[in-house]
Formats: sequence, structure tokens, C-alpha cells
Amino acid sequence: MFKKTKMLLLAFLIASVLLLTSMIVSTFSAGDENPPSSAQPIFARQLQQLAGPFFNYLPLILNSSTTLPGDYVLLGWNDLGMHCYNRDFQDLAVLPPYNNLWAQVILRGDPPQIVTSNIQVSYTFPDNTYSVVKSNFWTYAQDLFNLPAPLEANIGLTGKGLAGEMDAHNDHFAAEGIPLTEFSDSDPTTPYPYQIAELVARDSTTGQQLANLTVVAPVSTEMRCDNCHADGGVEDISTGRTETNILTLHDQENQDEYPSGHRNPLMNSRPVLCAECHASNALAAPGIAGIPSLSRAMHDKHKGELPDTQTFCYNCHPGPSTQCLRDVMSTDHDMTCIDCHGGMEEVSQNPSPWLQEPTCSQSGCHTDITQNEPLYRNSTAHGGIYCAACHDSPHAIAPSREANDSIKFFQLQNAEGPLDQCLVCHTTTPDNVDIHN
Repeated sequence: MFKKTKMLLLAFLIASVLLLTSMIVSTFSAGDENPPSSAQPIFARQLQQLAGPFFNYLPLILNSSTTLPGDYVLLGWNDLGMHCYNRDFQDLAVLPPYNNLWAQVILRGDPPQIVTSNIQVSYTFPDNTYSVVKSNFWTYAQDLFNLPAPLEANIGLTGKGLAGEMDAHNDHFAAEGIPLTEFSDSDPTTPYPYQIAELVARDSTTGQQLANLTVVAPVSTEMRCDNCHADGGVEDISTGRTETNILTLHDQENQDEYPSGHRNPLMNSRPVLCAECHASNALAAPGIAGIPSLSRAMHDKHKGELPDTQTFCYNCHPGPSTQCLRDVMSTDHDMTCIDCHGGMEEVSQNPSPWLQEPTCSQSGCHTDITQNEPLYRNSTAHGGIYCAACHDSPHAIAPSREANDSIKFFQLQNAEGPLDQCLVCHTTTPDNVDIHN
């Protein structure tokens, strides 16, 4: 009887082991939508399944001997520290929903290689899959931008939606004009400026997943014009809405100077796109000759009305709650918008706003660094890697105050940014490298 019991117990243990093995194998089978890299040891793959994408690249950092030739790394970022758009478009529009994501795919090696051929990079927003109910932009987009037909629901001005393929360029991938809002599907009435995007790189021939990354797509509607232009706030104008108060004031002060073809009061021409008359490089809108750019008009009009402090910058730029300037310079060195951009008088004199902005060396802090492009967000170094790929976006230079900005750095190197672990991209640690040249 005892011998029979031992045999039954042994059979039970063998069956349990076989069942557990089957479960583990099925977890990593070809049927898995996102199979783990074969370069990862089994314990790391189990950890990835348990903890999600947070640990995707830990094996590359912890032990380079566990990796195999053919490993890829995906670097991704948003091109700005914050995109903003109007909350309501029925009267006027400064900016539409319009967000940009950039990425580079690196083939690990010595040296690593930037690859764009035979690669596809896709993007999704797991908790932000629609925008139409969250913004009335689509109701007024055709009139605002003089479109030949109504804009398709949840599609932006460039044809991009809230999920899709990024466009391949010479040394990077980009999705520009994503019509993202600050409202998550799970809580569509509460602003959440630091939205999360998932990027996935695949072999365009086989569809095999090569790498993935979680990045921030910052977006906000917090332009607090109402702080001054609420009913009765300026010139005792009270029309019931902040936007119509602004248009009424604009008519009162400027209608006798309106250019030919635009003589009607703005209040009778709603919805009004500010960039129709005032040039906006952000929208590639040329405006009308002889009329100041939107940036110059806004900063020149308000200089002297408000002091040159970050608090008052947040009246127009997002914002008292969003606080889009969240980078290491602000958190660790107490720098503000004015330290880099200057006050409103100085900003109003910028001949090409958006396309000409302060460089890292002009701040007086990084005099040993020379950007190879006029804008930080377009500059590269260290083998052609974009500055923002390692240091993150302007206004969010790592390490950032916001936890969501750090997610990708923990995925890549198990530490907050900037990206400084050589073995993320290299298979062996290089010697005597100047990463900024």
C-alpha cells in the first residue's frame, strides 16, 4: 500500500512539472502576440511577462553575454516638451490637436548601426484611442483650415490617427500631426497631460517584433486666457465666453487696420484661425505680409502687462497645473523659461519663432557643446543619435519631474535618464568615447 502511494505521488509530481512546463512554453510560443526576444535568457523572459515592458532591456544591461547578434534597440521621444491645443474651437483656434513622435532603431553591435530599411515602427495609445468626443475640433476643422471636406473622425490634419505606422526618414522614424487629446479613455473628463504611447519596431518582411518602448506624448489645453479675459476682465467686455471676449477686444482695437479681404469683424467670422493673418511656423502658416507673426503679436501685446516670471508664462503656456517645464535644469538648478528664452520683449523680437530658439550653449551652461542644427530637437551627436534620444525632449531634459518621462529610461537601462549605459546599444563597453562628438 505504501509503495503504491509513493508511485501515485511520483506520478502527480511528474504531471505537475509537465503542466507547469507546458504553461511556460505556451506563454512564449509563436502564438504570443508580442514574443520575447530570443536573446533574452529564460529567467529574464519570465520576468518580462510578469512585470511588463518595464524590464524589456534589463538583460542587455545586466549581462551582455546573454545577448546575440541581431538585437535591436528602439529609442523614442516626443519632439517637444509639451504640445498644446485649444479646449474649444467654436470661436477661435491657436493650435489644433497635433502631436509628434520620433524614433530611432539601433542594431546593437560594435559599432551600433542606425537602421531604417526593412523596418516598420508603429505607435498606439493604449488608453487614448479616440478624440472626437473629447474635443469639438472636428466640428470646426473644415472651416478653420479651409479643407475641401470635413475632417474624418479621429484623424489629424496630416492624415495620422491615434494608431498607425510612423514614416521612415533618412535616420529616424516620425509620426507627425497625431490628433491626441489630454483626456484618457479611462477618465475622459479629467485632464492628464502626460499621455503614454507604445512604440513597436518590427521586421517589415516577417512582421517579427524587434523592440518596443513606452514614451510620453505630452499634451495640454491649459492656456489660461481666462485669467485676464474672463467676463469684465479687460475693458469691461462681457460676452459670456473668454474667446469671444478676446475677439471683441481685437475688433475694437484693430479692425480699422484689418487687411483687404479680412475687413469683417472677427466676431462675425467665427471660427477664427489666428494663423490666417498672423504667421505661425508651428503650423507652417505664412500669414499675411505686413502683419506680425502670432508669437510677436502675442508677446509684444502682453509685455508690460505681465511681469517676466515663469508664473506669468504659465498664463498662456501650459500651465499652472500642467507645469510643462519639468526638466533637470528647473528641478535641480532652479532655471525658468526666462533663463533660456528671455523675457517677453526679447521673445517678441525673435525673427523666426519656433524655427530659431536658444541653443544649449547660449544658456551659458554648456559652452563646450555646439549643436549641429539650429534647434536642439533636430540636433544629433554620437554616431548620429539625436540629442533628444538620450537626453529627452526640450523642457523635459532628463531626469524629469514627471514619472512618466522616466519609464522608457528604466526600460532601457533600469535607471532614470539621461541614457548613459553604453551596453544599451554597444555589445562591449567602448574606451575613451566623447559621446557629444
